Amino acid sequence: MAEPTDSPTKWVAQHVQRYLETGGEQGGVFHGVPALLLTTRGRKSGQLRRTALYYGEDNGRYVVVASNGGAARHPAWYLNLTADPAVTVQVGSDVFEADARPAEGAERDRLWEMMVELFPTYRSYRAKTDREIPLVVLSRR
Repeated sequence: MAEPTDSPTKWVAQHVQRYLETGGEQGGVFHGVPALLLTTRGRKSGQLRRTALYYGEDNGRYVVVASNGGAARHPAWYLNLTADPAVTVQVGSDVFEADARPAEGAERDRLWEMMVELFPTYRSYRAKTDREIPLVVLSRR
């Protein structure tokens, strides 16, 4: 299998590399918030793409937020997993295949509050955009 391409954002790519080199010992917690690595398949290119994201845990599943810093557009990783929900996740040294799906309705509302408690800056990201910021549930296969 081809090696994934890391985020084009330099500091994120550096975070990913530290995470990989140390099995998540460096980068598994980033600025006090737990972080995981998510690998998706590019919806246009078919190439594997990897990024680092903050996460929360909910009943054995992982939850990530497609905030894109409050930008008007969804992040590329989110668009990729809506086209192909089969993803690879790394939490610390644990690497596993997962299925990704957007949270909806009451589940989304509950998970939003959980994620805002974990990383309050999500509230300011929400205030910067007119789009609904998706929350993604990652379930181990």
